[in-house]
Amino acid sequence: MSGANSFKFVMLPPQTEITRDWGRRLAETVPEARVVLAEDAETAQREIVDAEAAFGWLNPALLAAGKKLRWLQAPQAAPAAGYYFPELIDSDLAVTNFREIFNDHISAHILSFVLAFARGLHVYIPQQLRREWKKPTEDHGVVHLPEATALIVGLGGIGAETARLLAAFGVTVLATDARRETVPEGVAELHKPEALDDLLPRADFVILTVPHTPATEGFFNASRFARMKTSAFFINIGRGMTTKLDDLVAALNAGQIAGAALDVYEIEPLPADHPLWTMPNVLMTPHMAGYGPYLNDRRFQIMADNCKAFAAGRELRNRVNKATWF
Repeated sequence: MSGANSFKFVMLPPQTEITRDWGRRLAETVPEARVVLAEDAETAQREIVDAEAAFGWLNPALLAAGKKLRWLQAPQAAPAAGYYFPELIDSDLAVTNFREIFNDHISAHILSFVLAFARGLHVYIPQQLRREWKKPTEDHGVVHLPEATALIVGLGGIGAETARLLAAFGVTVLATDARRETVPEGVAELHKPEALDDLLPRADFVILTVPHTPATEGFFNASRFARMKTSAFFINIGRGMTTKLDDLVAALNAGQIAGAALDVYEIEPLPADHPLWTMPNVLMTPHMAGYGPYLNDRRFQIMADNCKAFAAGRELRNRVNKATWF
């Protein structure tokens, strides 16, 4: 480093009003960090040469030039495919991300989907738009949550908070996760991902919170929809590339599952002529489940915490396994 605890921290382009504000705040709150805002690619290429840390999207040319780089803060919780390119994965560079900032917002969104299906809102909202008064018999159209089972695929921060909320409604929660070892509040059973196919037939709600990684790309497909109950509902708020939409449409048309709720899609924006738009048992939101207050404050806090930890030689927060992208 250039001093006992000091280091150069390059914020890579493009810059926004938010990132410029972060740069000013970091310089004030973490004096050990010499913050450089690179407004363009030429500046980034020049400034990365003697930088120990960086924020943003790194490309192979910047990585090759950054001989002193030891830490990269990713700008998202799960950056899009291409962020973790082979040279970055093979390097010794530590990467951290912004996971955990959406836990409350996204778990509330998931719960809204579960409650909507449980109380038949996917039926009654279209009826309202048609000004149609039509009631089912008293014992139909409701999922009694204390007798229901949810399977959460991916028990990170979002999945764990969702489990806690579901358990408060009496739902039995099963979960799979590749990394978690301890069972959080509200989870009845925790399994490794290899147990997914055996767990699917038990679930009334199958909830995907997993990121897009080499292991999850397209992993929810026709064979997995076929293993679900015909009365079960599928919910995806993780990443769109985890689910084959053609297979989902086919499963819905065949009555293999009862319905689906999606916030993320294999193709975004979803084309206007896609059949999901007009399917009666589908709820959709436009990739906004994470929306809510305080997100930029939370992003800044993770970056500030990591700058302080980096200067002090402590463990970084939200460190990523680069080979799995998360």
